[in-house]
Formats: sequence, structure tokens, C-alpha cells
Amino acid sequence: MKIKKKRIALDFNNKEKIVQVGKALSSEVRLDILKFLIDKSANISEIASTFQIPFSSAALHVKVLEEAGMITATEQAGVRGAQKVCGIAFEDIYFNAFRHKMNRDNMKVYHFPMGIGNYYNCMVNENCGIISERSYLGVEDSPYGFYAQNRHEAQLIWFMSGYLEYRFPNYMLKQSKVKEVSFSFEVCSEAPGYQNDWSSDITVWVNGREIATVYSKGDFGGRRGHLNPDWWSDTMTQFGVLKNVTINGQGCFEDLVKTSEETIDTLGICEDYFISFKIGVKPDAKNLGGMNLFGEKFGDYAQGIVMSVLMDGSGEDLEVEEDAIEDKVLEDEEN
Repeated sequence: MKIKKKRIALDFNNKEKIVQVGKALSSEVRLDILKFLIDKSANISEIASTFQIPFSSAALHVKVLEEAGMITATEQAGVRGAQKVCGIAFEDIYFNAFRHKMNRDNMKVYHFPMGIGNYYNCMVNENCGIISERSYLGVEDSPYGFYAQNRHEAQLIWFMSGYLEYRFPNYMLKQSKVKEVSFSFEVCSEAPGYQNDWSSDITVWVNGREIATVYSKGDFGGRRGHLNPDWWSDTMTQFGVLKNVTINGQGCFEDLVKTSEETIDTLGICEDYFISFKIGVKPDAKNLGGMNLFGEKFGDYAQGIVMSVLMDGSGEDLEVEEDAIEDKVLEDEEN
């Protein structure tokens, strides 16, 4: 039984979760069980036998680990009735000691969507491609399609190395204090066809400065992406992982793990007429496994790149101007 692993993210805003994880890790037996389950799934009887403890004790340890989100326990039919089969459910634990300092009371969040074909600039190498919901744009494995007149229709873009740069308008951000800026996007590696084990380091730059490297485990396939059109072959890339890169006053974070000391102020988020967001694979990346970037009609998530801004809501109400924000985004994309 293959368990999809996750990160356990902790901060002082959720003390109950900290206590649950702390309790789970406070027992040497439970630590041994976790180590055991990394290599194989096992039912409670097997766990009790392996560690020579009563079945009731093994069941209690499993319950504590399950409540902490560290393992999954799924009932499966067996010769002697149903048994809980246990498997490891997490990859790592991250404790953000400063997240509670971001007071979100009286805050407002604004979202700026960007289609993946609306890049301002690009530089990609061969073994690349760009497709719309209906067909290929340009010639496969050639950069020509990246300069097509209808590139704004792109729903899936891939390349081995290079980058795409997007520019988000920020004139509305200057009317209120920006507390946090984040970018979310669906990505995976790029391999011939698809390969679930194909590592890649995908780099993110904001306003020309490198702020994070997103690790991709593979070019995912084996099942269809939830949004993929019927004509897209089952033998090709199917879906990615939704990643989030955040910038605030404490630094830059990739899925809550700190990646850079750059902050909103040092990156000059509100200083220019736009915010530059660049994503790509460096030619000297340690894991040079390429990149697939998904639009709102491909993969698993109905979005392209979304910039979200957390702002002080104590000043002028900006909600009435959200249409103006969207109009400005479209205007910049057309230009």
C-alpha cells in the first residue's frame, strides 16, 4: 500500500497540533514503529509481534501516531476479520516559530490570477513544448511556439532548462500596507513521456532575486489529470503538485519552510510598477529534471499562477476596486 507523504507544518497558532506531535514523538517505542513503517506497511498484529508488545499496547501507539497525522491506519479485510494496516504518512516536520507574529486580524486577501501563457519574457531550450486546451502551439520540442501570437491560450508548458517571467501589476498594493505576498502554481518535473521518479530543482525569482528552489520528485503520470482534455495521451505528463511560495517580513518560505532572508522590503515589492515573478530550471541545477507548468484546464488544479496579497484592512476598503485590478492585469497581459 503506497501512502502519499506530506509535510507536517507546526506553528504557535495551533498549539493542539504541537502537543499531538510532541506526544507522538515522546515514546521510544513509537519512534521505533515510525522507523519500521518507513520501509513497509504493517497491521497492528505485525507491529505487536515485531516489537514484542501486547496487541492492546500496539493499538494505543497506533492511535497516538494516527491522531498526530504521522501514520495512516486503514481497515482491510483479513482471515481473522478486519485489521488496520498502517503506513507512514509524512515526510518531514517543520516548526515555524515566527508565523504567529503575522497578526491576520483585520486583514484582507486579494488574488491576482495569471494565465501561464501570459509571460512577459522567456528563455527556454529545446526539448520543450507549449499547448492549449485544444492542440499544440507551434512545433513540439522547439522554442518557436513560445513566441506564437496565441501563446496566451497555453494550458501546459514544459522545458528542460530556462525560465518564464511574469509581471503582476502592483499599483493597488501601494494604497495599503502589504503584510504578505504569495505565489501558487502547479508544477512537476519533465521527462520523456512521464516518470514518477525524476527529480528536478525548480527555481523561483522575485524582482530579479532568487528566493526559493522547489524540489519536484517526478514527472507525474499513471492516472489522468482531473482537468486534462480527452485528446491528451495517457502516456504523457498528467498532473503536478500545487506549490506555494510566500514572502513576508520574516523572509521567504516554500510551503512554510524558510528558503531566503529576503523580505517584502528588501525585494521592493511596492516600489516599481509591477512585481516580477520568474520560474524556471537553472542549467547548472543539481537535479536537472526540467519543468512542467500547468494552466487552469490541465492537471489537477483549476488555476494558472496566482499571486495572493495579504493587506492591512484598516484603511480604505479596496473591494470595490477588484474589477479594476483584474482589468489592469488583462491590460498588462495584452501589452
